Amino acid sequence: MEGLESNLIKLSNLIKIQGTGNEFKTPKLYKFLVNYIRIIGRSFTRVNFEGLEKIPRTGPVIIVGNHTSNIDPIIKIMGNMRPIHYLAKEGHFKKEPNRTIMLSTGQIETFRDSGGTDALARAIDVLDSGLCLGLFPEGTRSRNIEAPFLQKGKTGVARIAASYPDISIIPMCIIGSRDMMAPGDNIIRIWKKISVKIDEPITFNQWIMHEDGGSMSENKILEIIDSNDEDRNEKMRFLYRKFTDQLMENLKQLGAP
Repeated sequence: MEGLESNLIKLSNLIKIQGTGNEFKTPKLYKFLVNYIRIIGRSFTRVNFEGLEKIPRTGPVIIVGNHTSNIDPIIKIMGNMRPIHYLAKEGHFKKEPNRTIMLSTGQIETFRDSGGTDALARAIDVLDSGLCLGLFPEGTRSRNIEAPFLQKGKTGVARIAASYPDISIIPMCIIGSRDMMAPGDNIIRIWKKISVKIDEPITFNQWIMHEDGGSMSENKILEIIDSNDEDRNEKMRFLYRKFTDQLMENLKQLGAP
């Protein structure tokens, strides 16, 4: 077992995304607002949460979910006991008051032209700082006009998970948020019901060794470690895609529309 653990650490070190090295701090205003968002949101809306006890209150954690409405990030914050820092597309930072809101709540601007490299580095900074990272693997809100809304996930979530293979990834499925706030609509229908289902946490190391996950033996792990960079990257791309596809299937099984 010690040999396996050692090899998993070696693999993680070889493939890890590097952060900027700068500490990531949750803005004081965001810390102050989180409790009010929870209290007000849960008092005046019909949002029901199942499995909140599965989210750790301290330490680094990755919360992932489906995305059908602009209200989804707020729904996650309503259920969480701590601030969540999201990767957000650059369009949210271009105009006021959105830009001020995004910056004052510690959200991470993603520049798609650069492939999101800078954003991934800051995501690593979030985890290095022991904070909560929120990801929507689809990369953007679903553009489908009717169900099924769930889209194919992007593998950035897997790359981050593999960089921190012992940090818990927690699937959070949001059902009904599109009814509360439809795309392109500024009206929030607080009377609409939303169901949020939270599944059991899993780490990348648990997944990669599980027969229903990556199904990798210790010998296969060693093969990846001993491969040249090109071959290793190719093998990891396969695992990233498999991890992401299974994660999206997990959200689907939870009820993601």
